Amino acid sequence: MKITVLGSCAAWPEPGRACAGFLVEHAGFRLVLDLGFGTLPRLLALCPHGDVDAVVVTHQHSDHCVDLNGLLRVRHYGERTFDRIPLYCPPGVAELVDGLEPEPRLAELFDVHELPATHDLGPFALTSVELPHHVTNAGVRLRAGGRTVAYTGDTGPSERLAELGRDVDLYIVDATLQHQPDGPRNVLSAAEAGYWAAQARARRLLLTHFWPGNDRDVSLRQAAEHFSGDLLAADEGLVVDLD
Repeated sequence: MKITVLGSCAAWPEPGRACAGFLVEHAGFRLVLDLGFGTLPRLLALCPHGDVDAVVVTHQHSDHCVDLNGLLRVRHYGERTFDRIPLYCPPGVAELVDGLEPEPRLAELFDVHELPATHDLGPFALTSVELPHHVTNAGVRLRAGGRTVAYTGDTGPSERLAELGRDVDLYIVDATLQHQPDGPRNVLSAAEAGYWAAQARARRLLLTHFWPGNDRDVSLRQAAEHFSGDLLAADEGLVVDLD
């Protein structure tokens, strides 16, 4: 299994970067995991004409799904004809993307399935769980070829994070903040990302969803106070090979 970072920013992309997005590949199957602002050009550099096999979106915030509209347009108006592919997402994602313009509609080119749920998706076994956020957010776990990757999307602190990432080869975790404000919240700090990855006994931790302007070296140091395994910061173009 190979994971390529398409984007790593929260809320809006810093210059030269993009918002949330990953390409997960195994046995020739290409799965896109979130498509936030600025991810589509990076995806097309790897998958010309938008030639992918499935899309999974964690929630309906634009920094995680707005470039799904661009992928729809590429596959609708582009030079090649493609079969329909599955789109797995919580309620609200398709409505948000379809609200951008009258046509084309997502349902014309995607078979839309609701998350959280459990599905077989090409070579992947997909499981998901709802995690606390401002809208319904599905944390995702993908297993194929004896390797497992989990991704939180955006989430506040939750005991479910330990189970979502239990013993995974790679845990991709929301690390939006560099401080821990008082009271309930719906995103994690880098220190909390490290804590929950340690609780999950993850083998490797990939921090992502950095608030624009945050020093990522600081986030790594904060996470390392709690997580002693292999620790990485998401960076556009970074490739993590789990084989």
